[in-house]
Amino acid sequence: MINKISAGLLMYRTKNSQLEIFLAHPGGPYWENKDAGSWGIPKGEVEGHEAFFAAAKREFFEETGIQPQGTFLELGTVTLTTGKTVYAWAFENDWDNPRPITSNLFELEWPPNSGTKEFFPEIDQAVFFPEPIARQKISPAQAEFIDRLINLLQQEKPLHS
Repeated sequence: MINKISAGLLMYRTKNSQLEIFLAHPGGPYWENKDAGSWGIPKGEVEGHEAFFAAAKREFFEETGIQPQGTFLELGTVTLTTGKTVYAWAFENDWDNPRPITSNLFELEWPPNSGTKEFFPEIDQAVFFPEPIARQKISPAQAEFIDRLINLLQQEKPLHS
């Protein structure tokens, strides 16, 4: 079995002195009524010999329509329960555009075994959540990225008590 590799970006901002994490909810009928533990960072599979960071930026744009820019912090990797390895970077951006995200589509036979193919967005919504709520929403394996981001931010700006 070949281990699949994905790459993605965790966008964050500070609003009213609180860290907020931008998470995406997967589209399609399987995820329609799932919430807690179902959200994640915009990510996708690395193609061929593509550099992981380039794949992360490409996937973020394809899934949200937002062009990632700024200073990027390396968050390392996590392994999902599927065995897939996800590489991630974080960047700060205060995106609060009133327009909805624009996601690429995937094709799925729906309902199953019906012979009918439908198209669904890879991401059906994306939202900034306050960090405690983001921890409830994000898939458990990806929660490690939030911990790593907080550690990096604390190293940059020591917290005062």
